[in-house]
Amino acid sequence: MSRLPRLLLAAGAACALTLSPAAALAAQPGDITPIYDATDDAPFDLTVAGTFETGVYDEGASEIVQAHGDRLFSVNAAAGSVSVIDMSDPAAMTELFRIAGDGVANSVAIRDDGLGVVALENAEDKTAPGSLLFFDADADEPVLLGEVKVGSLPDMVTVSPDGAYAVVANEGEPADDFSSDPEGSIGVVSLPESLAAPTQDDVRIADFHAFEGVELDDSVRDAFGPILNDELPRSTNWEPEYVTVSGGTAYAALQEANAMAVIDLASATVTDVWGLGFVDRGEVPLDPSDRDPEDAPTINIDTYEGLYGMPMPDGISSYEVGGETYLVTANEGDAREFGDYVEPARVKSLSEDGAGPLCDEFAGYDDDAALGRLEVSTEMGFDDERGCYSELYAYGARSFSIYTTSGELVFDSGSEFEDLTARLSETTDLVFNSGHDNNEAENRSDAKGVEPENLTIGEVDGRAYAFIGFERLSGVVVYDITEPAAPAYVEYINNREFETNLGDEYEELEEAGASAEELAALVNSVGDLGPEGLDFIAADASPTGVPMVVVGNEVTGSTTLYALDGAPVAAPQPTPTPTPTATPEPTTEPTTDPTTDPTETPTERPSEAPSASPEPAPAPDDAGDDELAATGGEVTWGIALFGAALIAAGLLARSRRA
Repeated sequence: MSRLPRLLLAAGAACALTLSPAAALAAQPGDITPIYDATDDAPFDLTVAGTFETGVYDEGASEIVQAHGDRLFSVNAAAGSVSVIDMSDPAAMTELFRIAGDGVANSVAIRDDGLGVVALENAEDKTAPGSLLFFDADADEPVLLGEVKVGSLPDMVTVSPDGAYAVVANEGEPADDFSSDPEGSIGVVSLPESLAAPTQDDVRIADFHAFEGVELDDSVRDAFGPILNDELPRSTNWEPEYVTVSGGTAYAALQEANAMAVIDLASATVTDVWGLGFVDRGEVPLDPSDRDPEDAPTINIDTYEGLYGMPMPDGISSYEVGGETYLVTANEGDAREFGDYVEPARVKSLSEDGAGPLCDEFAGYDDDAALGRLEVSTEMGFDDERGCYSELYAYGARSFSIYTTSGELVFDSGSEFEDLTARLSETTDLVFNSGHDNNEAENRSDAKGVEPENLTIGEVDGRAYAFIGFERLSGVVVYDITEPAAPAYVEYINNREFETNLGDEYEELEEAGASAEELAALVNSVGDLGPEGLDFIAADASPTGVPMVVVGNEVTGSTTLYALDGAPVAAPQPTPTPTPTATPEPTTEPTTDPTTDPTETPTERPSEAPSASPEPAPAPDDAGDDELAATGGEVTWGIALFGAALIAAGLLARSRRA
């Protein structure tokens, strides 16, 4: 169902695509043939419109991405800055300049009028207060407007839909050696109406002090592990990861706590904390082993009584249906590992690495072909009276979920991601549960599977769609979420090849003394690995008039634009003419610390537990033998071409399914 020729005609000369299939092939990094699958009635096809490459491996050279006008803003963790990329021609994207401040860039957001903001981690000490750097996103060179201090380790920033606030998740991670553990918090910054930076007086900090000692529902993970502040255990233990805003309310994912915090923006106060529930793996199946059997693992998606998944989302987003707001979560999962403290252990190692052995009813679970290899929390499920683990809790859900704003679970995709990729592994080159730096079958089965990392939501022709990135397997899956209780799978695209074990080959080249250019060429040849951030570009905001999705891939450092081939188009977005900006005196020296005291107490007490429990799953990368898999992510970069020529040349591998 290729609609690209019709799209090009509808978009007119704006696309300026006169590439022949041969020219397109020459431009496509690594001659990648994307793996593509869609339902017969899919309303559009995702196609690769172009890729901006950096050639940087595993350093986060493209993470969080944001579109504005004919530009992309991509967080380049390798450089500690934000790359400003011209996407007016998606097939030939170029870097214009970079936005940098005194710190490490973690996130970027842009208001409609071009007021940009970068979340900066303190470069010397991540436990120290970070900052927000404001800039002019439409300027033809870096124009910095000012800076304000916020909380410790500002990890994600967003701008409220009305443009009145910048809201930042101050993650407050412990020091790597666990010598200190700052508070996690939410920064609420009132923004001026003009294109200018706020002052330090506009910064307020919403903390969790009022929730110390308050009864919470059972699915909220209370403070655990080393506690360095006995007076504020939850405040220092809870780590806000991601924020979404609807109306005058912000919602922050507390990933390791498996919870959602609700923040009133007007008062800058946390008003509620509710749990995300657990997935019962006695009902919702998963593939938990990379050794079933060893050296020749097979896909075995099955159920296990007594095993539960903790959703623990990373990226979250929100949308409205019928006047009600819904929260959508990408259920990645994450463990706490700092200093000598390591929370996860393999099921078969709980006797040595956890609090004790498995209870008798779990006989056989410690076999590698069953749950023996699966990483679970040592902090949960131990029965003190029996002296054994009577329940097991794995990281993540290998799914996405939809909740009401009061914490009721409306939908969870269960095992659909593993079912989909298992099917594609039989009909395409896709390698089931492979990692983002290798092509080893089932490499991630004992961890968190495909690892849903982040998502973006967009409206196309009156319907709402979620675009969800798989951090480990890579690729983007699309669901129609117009009906929150009944989302439907639409399509999946994976723009990577499954022949090169990038991690091993990169190391071999390095050891052989390869040049930087040779290393970059290898990275650029494998496609997109490790989707980290996504942003939807509506047709009327697109430089080509075609709706698109941009994805930042942290392992290959590549930023890829996908066109929604067949979706309704709009007149191409005109290229804005940059207007000279009077350079103000930057407020780089905040005069006062952020306000840290909550202005109100929470409304009564946290809400009740969700009435239904979602459907999550497992964790990290294979570190060889029985070593615990890594829990973090990775990255790289490049230049690409438009998917039109791929389809024209018949190069897009696809399947159709009702």
